[in-house]
Amino acid sequence: MKTVFIKAGLCLVLAAAGCSDGGATEPAAQSHLATPVHLTNCGLPVSVTAPPQRAIALEQNATEIMLSLGLADRMVGTSYQTDPVLPDLRPAYEKVPVLAKLYPSREAVRAAAPDFVYSTYTSAYSPDAAGSRADLATLGVPAYLSEFACEKPADATQTVTFDGIFDEIRDIAGVFGVPERADKLIRDQQSRLDAARGAAPTTASSAGPSLLWYYSGTSTPYVAGHGGVPDAISSLLGARNTFTDASQKWPAGNWEEIAKRNPEVIVLADLTRGGDGDSAQSKIDFLRRNR
Repeated sequence: MKTVFIKAGLCLVLAAAGCSDGGATEPAAQSHLATPVHLTNCGLPVSVTAPPQRAIALEQNATEIMLSLGLADRMVGTSYQTDPVLPDLRPAYEKVPVLAKLYPSREAVRAAAPDFVYSTYTSAYSPDAAGSRADLATLGVPAYLSEFACEKPADATQTVTFDGIFDEIRDIAGVFGVPERADKLIRDQQSRLDAARGAAPTTASSAGPSLLWYYSGTSTPYVAGHGGVPDAISSLLGARNTFTDASQKWPAGNWEEIAKRNPEVIVLADLTRGGDGDSAQSKIDFLRRNR
């Protein structure tokens, strides 16, 4: 097996985060949103009558999308930083108040007086975090949730695609009245995807090499299953996700089954949480001790 290293917070097209080539988009003096925006998002209506000026992003993926759209000046809060912020977004990020190390409480969210709330994970809207989107709506605060993580599974887009991520970027840019920034960001990201596809080695086999996406854990390894970002990347590169037949996006694997499937390449997530098997180096050390 070969081993390849991958950082967990890779880039916008890999984790719905930042990673634009030229840094955050320069903010415009005024938004040109002329009419209200009405969306149906994860089965709930999301309406804004004017571009938000006091937005909160509840975790890093949402934060980096907003920063990549040049919206730091419209943010009154961020939270749940899971990895180092991308260097080109760091100056903008440092201007945004951090409301909590993890998710802020409902009280902290309300104290910030937001006019828009955004998250890419359902857990941000739990009762012990920001509270439900329906509750926020009763306060006149529209709240957006990634279509990949809806409260009701039936409302969710089951498979992550790059086009789906781009649609989310367009939604957020539309809410803030800056659709041209989404167009530019998506063009930049699409060019990165095209470059990655072009750089991928060709193989005689139409199926391509098999990849094990090793996320975390040692005694119980968590790996990439079906429908997540690793599946999308594997398809883009003409490779095969070894566990694409798993029903969960991040299932618990076991080493006997991994050995049986014998992946040609192991891709290591380099997480900064400090847990067992989180960092790439801890994975390397474990694999070398047990090969």
